[in-house]
Amino acid sequence: MSTLQAHKKGLRKAMATRLRMLPVSDVQQQSSMIADRVLASPYFARSQCVSCYLSMPSGEVDTSSLISAILRSGKTLFVPKIGATQDGRMDFLQVYGEEDLRSFPSGTWGIKEPAHDWNGVRRRSALDDGTPDLDLILLPGVAFDRSMSRLGHGKGYYDRFISSYAAAKSAEGQRKPLLVALALREQILDAGQVPIAPHDWKMDVIAGPDGLLGEVAADSSQ
Repeated sequence: MSTLQAHKKGLRKAMATRLRMLPVSDVQQQSSMIADRVLASPYFARSQCVSCYLSMPSGEVDTSSLISAILRSGKTLFVPKIGATQDGRMDFLQVYGEEDLRSFPSGTWGIKEPAHDWNGVRRRSALDDGTPDLDLILLPGVAFDRSMSRLGHGKGYYDRFISSYAAAKSAEGQRKPLLVALALREQILDAGQVPIAPHDWKMDVIAGPDGLLGEVAADSSQ
């Protein structure tokens, strides 16, 4: 194991301990504040096509109210689907409404995931030709820091998807989606505290309960 991998592993373990100690009521309160900040942001208002993760039962920002608000807003919503193969791939599949969302079974790590079909028809993927470009990806993580670095769970799903999606859009003359991390107060560390490798994507914005980090840069780029 490299020094970088060991540093990441140690931080994941420390963060898991910290997050386990958080009362459920505190996580819910922070999650509500974070959802309000995202929904009130100018970059959300401008977005037509959004991806948001479906949260784990514990240890991260609960996105249930945010997901419902996105669907009610009339925007097109895509959510992650982990591939069945062992190559570490993740796709984003469209959600067709709140009734559709309620039908999702629990998949990997207790996270709800859509089936590949909806009402007998193949569900649309963000990677399909002719699908609207993703304007915004709302990401989870274990820890983030004020230099906009992100520590994931170590599987590399998001970094691989963003790299392939951004490359495809660049070839079409389009820019990558805005990357917005959702972070509990306890997950936001000082700059330089999250170790990253060259292939690790930095966030454009970190949305926490106390404010948005990077929002000025995000605003100027749109």
